[in-house]
This record gives sequence, structure tokens and C-alpha cells, in this order.
Amino acid sequence: MQQPAASYPAQPTPAQPTPPAQDTPAAPAAPAGNGNQAAPPTAAAPAAAPAAAPAAPPPAQPAPAHPGKSHGRKRNRSPQHQQQQPNGNSDNVLHLSELKLKSMTDLMLLAEQFNIENASSMRKQELIFALLQSCASQNGAIYGDGVLEILPDGFGFLRSPMYSYMPGPDDIYVSPSQIRRFSLRKGDIVSGQIRPPKEGERYFALLRVSEICLEAPEKAKNIVLFDNLTPIYPDRRYIMETTESNFSGRVVDLLSPIGCGQRGLIVAPPRTGKTMLLQSIANSINANHPDVYLIVLLIDERPEEVTDMERNVRAEVVSSTFDEPPTRHVQVAEMIMEKAKRLTERKRDVVVLLDSITRLGRAYNAVTPSSGRVLSGGLDANALQRPKRFFGAARNIEEGGSLTIIATALIDTGSRMDEVIFEEFKGTGNMEIYLDRHIAEKRTFPAIDINRSGTRKEELLLPDEVLNRVWILRKVLAPMNSMDSMDFLLSKMRGTKTNREFLDVMNR
Repeated sequence: MQQPAASYPAQPTPAQPTPPAQDTPAAPAAPAGNGNQAAPPTAAAPAAAPAAAPAAPPPAQPAPAHPGKSHGRKRNRSPQHQQQQPNGNSDNVLHLSELKLKSMTDLMLLAEQFNIENASSMRKQELIFALLQSCASQNGAIYGDGVLEILPDGFGFLRSPMYSYMPGPDDIYVSPSQIRRFSLRKGDIVSGQIRPPKEGERYFALLRVSEICLEAPEKAKNIVLFDNLTPIYPDRRYIMETTESNFSGRVVDLLSPIGCGQRGLIVAPPRTGKTMLLQSIANSINANHPDVYLIVLLIDERPEEVTDMERNVRAEVVSSTFDEPPTRHVQVAEMIMEKAKRLTERKRDVVVLLDSITRLGRAYNAVTPSSGRVLSGGLDANALQRPKRFFGAARNIEEGGSLTIIATALIDTGSRMDEVIFEEFKGTGNMEIYLDRHIAEKRTFPAIDINRSGTRKEELLLPDEVLNRVWILRKVLAPMNSMDSMDFLLSKMRGTKTNREFLDVMNR
């Protein structure tokens, strides 16, 4: 159905506040229960058609150049060239995502152009809210996007990945009628035109849907549900090798290859370099597979580690730090899982790097109602059902696309609960990398225990000639202890520039 695209040419601002009234679905739905979202099936389109005709003749109105396009993405990029125009101009256009990327200094300059008072005393989200309201009051168009979270009452909000999907004042309300009409589900990436809140409302509301998961809205109805897709073993490999000095990627490529749809565990005691290994994997995927959608999910981590990951990895970094409640850990993890599923349904290759699944299990244990059955360590018997569903979502899809999850599991922490959580996840993955504390204490990285690490069905990922040489290499390293085998392997790799050259030298 082409309703959203057809309604773009008819966007006169006087017609926006006048859709037919609609009953408020619930108290929280008041932000846009006044029929904002009923705009697609309303009579606003026929009423807008004659309104668009008189808007064309005036030569001083370049605004119709924006609505004249068929999709929102191209139009949404162009407004950044028009944000510095004087106040009162009808072609003022702002995009919510672009404002969030700006620094406070840039936002303050923009606030001066829109004559916003007391801008210096506002928080960033409040200032963005005021800018969008001011733009709309001057007959400007505003656009926004986000990831849909559907609440139990039936309506939803578009959450921003820039704030790790935390609820905020600049979230965008989506009505139940729009959710039903476009078959929207939790985790969908939705973009379109929005309007400011009316009197008695608190949130911006979605007027028109231009894209769903970077595709036209009408394609959403032909998507096969994630649970109905066919999971198969990974048969395509992610290349981890980048440079000759990237020994982490080179070792993983040979001894624990990562495939599209891998469900992997990095089993690590404290201070063994698991964060460095995750960063190396993320940067290798970015370098060798730029079309992959990469997400780094940090649960219960330190804030400085979040900043370090954001600065060193080019990916969507989503976090819930240790000072936030367990309910927040659970909310952000489920948003990421649903978003990854929606992208996989559209035949995208998605990689989620989770640090750590142990702390995610602790969070679920804290929010799960007590079943009366408690395992050793204080773990409820039903607490790990949802974390297993998260980890089990990783799969290679026969129809196209894949969801890869590489998660870290903590051991030797002194906590019995951590040991129980690891034992529950042990064997559920199809790839495991064990890190050794004794190797890390010698400051040898990567501190991988070669003999305990490996990938199931690695014959589907490695060519036959490489596989045979890897097996020979494992036979050579098997009698050695973990420290000697890692030292031996790194010493041989330092004399070669690539893994192929290393295997050729080994074959001689």
C-alpha cells in the first residue's frame, strides 16, 4: 500500500492538527490519542490534495521540493543544508537524529536562530525538544526515527539508540492503529514525519511512516517471522585476519573460526583480556565485512569501558552500566534481541557482541518472580530461561541472513552463582574460546587456551587444505601446556605476514 508515500505531497501544516478525533487508548496514550496516528486512514489526504495545488505557484516556496520525493531518507538528508535559514521560513526542516549528533555548542547556536530563551540552562534532550517545537510552530517540518518498543497497553514509542534505548522526553509516540496498519513489531527501525505534542500531551507523535527497517513500509507485510525461518549450521566465515600484527584475529581464524550465525562463548576469568579480544573481533568484522550490522552490548559494565568501546569500535554500542537497576539491563537486552531479529528477517547479517552473559543472567535472576525452586548459588530455577532465549536466537538462516552472537562468560570470580550460570550455558554454543589467566599474567595476548578452544563443524568454514594443516598444527600443540603452546604459535606467526604464509611455512 502506497498510503504513506502518497500522503507526502499533502503536508500543509494547518491540516496536521485537524485529523478526526480518536478515543484515547489509555492514560499514557494521551500524548497522541487525539487521532494523530489515525491520519493515514482519515480524510486528511483528500483535503490535502487541493491544498497542495495553491502551494505550488508561489516562487518563494521551495518547500514542496521536499515532499515531492517518494521516500523519506533522501528528503531527511537534505534538511541539514537548510537548518541555518532565518526564522519564519516555511522550509525550516529539522531531523531529530541529526540534532542528537550535534554538540551542545552547535545546539546553542541553533537555539539563538530560533529565539529560544534560557537555552543555556537546559539539558541536551530538553533543548532538542524545544528546538523541534519551535521549528514546528514556524511551519517547519520535523522528521524522526528510532527503534519501536511496544508497551503492554498496545501503543509504542520510538527509542533512540544514542541513549541506549532509554526512555526520554524526545521519544516518539506511535499509536495502536499505526502499529496494526503497518504490521509493526518490537525492534522495527521506523522513520517518518513527526509532529510536536499538542496541549495536554507530553511526546512527539508519528504522523507518517516513510521507512521500516530501511525499506518501504509496504514490504513489511511480506516478511517471514524469525521463528518460522530455518536454522542451519554456519557455512560462511567471518575473516578475522587484518594485519600481520593482529595476532588475536589470526589465532581465532585458524583455531576457532567464526561463521555467519555462530553462537559463541568467550570463557574468561577476570583480567584476561576479554574486552581486548571483543574489540579485535569487532574491528576485524568492520574491516573485512563492512556490510554487516554490528552491535556491541555491554551489560553491567563500568562507564569508562563503555567510553573506551565507543571510541575504539565503529559499531552501535549499547550499554547498561553497573549503577543501573536490573530491570534496565533486561530492557536493553530485549530491545537489542528484537532489533537483531527484525534485521535478520530482512536477510541482513547481524553480529551482536555481548559482554557479559553472566551478568545478564544475574539481572534476569533479580527480576524473575520466585518459583520456589532455588539452585545452588541463589539462582532461581526459571531465571535463565530468557537469557537462553537471547543466546539461542543466534543462527544461520537457510532463506538468507544470519544472526551471530559472541558472548563472554565469567569464571573464577569467587561467586557460586557465576559458576552455575556458566555451567548452564556450557555446551549451548557451537564455538568456544577459553582464556587462560596464567598466560595473561605473563602479559601474552591473546591469552587463548588453544587446546580447549574450538568450533563445531569447522569443516564447513575452512577449505580442505587449510583444515588439514590446522589439524596437523593441533597435533603438534596438543602435548604442550596452554602457556607453551601459545608462546610457540605466536613465535612462528611473528615470522610470517599472513596465515596463508604461516601454513605454507609449516607445511615445509
